[in-house]
Amino acid sequence: MEKLLQTIIEPLVDFPEEIEISKEEHANSVTYYLSVHPDDTGKVIGRQGRIAKAVRTLAASRSENGKRVFVEID
Repeated sequence: MEKLLQTIIEPLVDFPEEIEISKEEHANSVTYYLSVHPDDTGKVIGRQGRIAKAVRTLAASRSENGKRVFVEID
């Protein structure tokens, strides 16, 4: 999943080397925390959150071991 997120986010940002993805597992879910350069945050979120919503929808469709997947953008 980290590779998928990396592949989606890299073309959107000006500083691809500053993309950081961390993972936190819980009993029923997995949360990925996506951190980008401050100048790129708006590009990843998109107008009215459209890009962020699309990324979250894609991530949610790919459950891991029956766990729900969430993406938080920092």
